[in-house]
Amino acid sequence: MLEHAAGQPWIYPVLLVFFFIDGFATILPSETAIVGLSALAMHRGEPNLWLLGATALVGAMAGDNMAYMLGRKIGLDRWKWMRKPKVQKMFAWAHYELDKRGAVLIFTARYIPWGRVAVNYVAGQTGFRHKTFFVLDAFACFTWVGYSIGIGSLAGHWVHNNPLLGVGIAVAFAVVLGVIVDHTLRWWHKHLEKKDGEKKDGEKKAGGKKEAASAEAAATDEGTAVNAAAGVERSNPAG
Repeated sequence: MLEHAAGQPWIYPVLLVFFFIDGFATILPSETAIVGLSALAMHRGEPNLWLLGATALVGAMAGDNMAYMLGRKIGLDRWKWMRKPKVQKMFAWAHYELDKRGAVLIFTARYIPWGRVAVNYVAGQTGFRHKTFFVLDAFACFTWVGYSIGIGSLAGHWVHNNPLLGVGIAVAFAVVLGVIVDHTLRWWHKHLEKKDGEKKDGEKKAGGKKEAASAEAAATDEGTAVNAAAGVERSNPAG
């Protein structure tokens, strides 16, 4: 299908819609499309990689911002798929991480299919500043497009005589690398979350010690005052 569509003029508007929908619904394999077409472009010169990249960038940004607006307008439980336990768990994770490190999360979540949708919805629902979101998302989408085209071009370059084999290798490589990136980013965020927990525990312990020291100092001062008063009374019992 990709080979047939690669040289057609309608491929770009179709891809625009494709990437747009994938930005807020994750029901279309946008990574597969851009990686496969990039591999074909190395053999046939079609589609044009610059146009493909621009189309993917505009579509991905539009889809991410649509998710942001939907999160702001309808919240996180309007549709049935949003109320599934796995999705709600993802929303809760995105909410926690967004509070802690919004910029890092918006950038890295672009590489996690369900993660980016959850983060974009939660960013809108929590009122995360839209200008900041737009800039961070634009940078994330730009790097994601370059990363995807790079994978497809590299795999397509390896197999000179068989474009379909190049597409197959590119897609398989993208899937494997995507799983690795996905797990690596999740591990990193969990590591940061663990560090936050340790820091919070440390602050609680320090606060407890400080309160104990304050209470001990107050008790000491009170005892000193009582002893002083008793000394005055004993030295001058007549008052």
